[in-house]
Amino acid sequence: MTREIGSILEDYKNGKVSVGECEKLLQMEHLLEVEGLVARFDVNREARTGIPEVVLGEGKLPRHALDIVKESVGEKGHVIVTRVPAELLGLLRKTDFEVRWNEEAKAAVVHAKGYEVKRTGGRVAILTAGTSDIPVAEEARITAEELGCGVFTAYDVGVAGVHRIFPALKQMFEARVDCYVVAAGREGTLPTLVAGLVDVPVIGLPISTGYGIGGKGEAALYSMLQSCSQLTVVNVDAGFVAGACAAQIANNAAKGRKNKV
Repeated sequence: MTREIGSILEDYKNGKVSVGECEKLLQMEHLLEVEGLVARFDVNREARTGIPEVVLGEGKLPRHALDIVKESVGEKGHVIVTRVPAELLGLLRKTDFEVRWNEEAKAAVVHAKGYEVKRTGGRVAILTAGTSDIPVAEEARITAEELGCGVFTAYDVGVAGVHRIFPALKQMFEARVDCYVVAAGREGTLPTLVAGLVDVPVIGLPISTGYGIGGKGEAALYSMLQSCSQLTVVNVDAGFVAGACAAQIANNAAKGRKNKV
């Protein structure tokens, strides 16, 4: 198992290692090579950026993905696996790890026995315009929660029945959320509406619902990019990216609150 960066720096502070030795140790911590060189996993990305490297199940041989999961959980205690095919899920369930499977998101959170996510105090809201947007929104929720945030959700509150959004926003105001992820397909209007009503960052998450001209999320993406409200937009169906960005914003806001105390 690799050492935490803080442990290496503590040894330097206490005079146990020299500057040169400290530098070498830190360089060694950057990558974890999985047996057979099927991957070079960036085990310290979370320490540098607050966002861990995640295993994309799609497109990998299930045995290769399993090897990566085993190594990364062994090193860091946890990993998120997105777009998990059925064969890989079966392999994950045969391990000794704690596997939390989300059917809607087709994603798994894998923990070593006894691992617990450290709560940060960050607060993220996730809204969807329609029910069809929920699977990608759930990927964002899983990600934000695994990064230590409390997550508040309100699904199926789109502009086709605009009155539905106001009770949801009231809930988010009362929770004093730090950031919103707003998922919408078809014409993708909801993120623009929300961004014009709240005073914290909003991340637009276009969804590949819809059909015909502008289908597969294209109209939603273009609409969000043309928003008159201040809006940050991720790629179509990029639930992990939206959740990770929201968590990064929320966790930094939480740090700011702690520093004021």
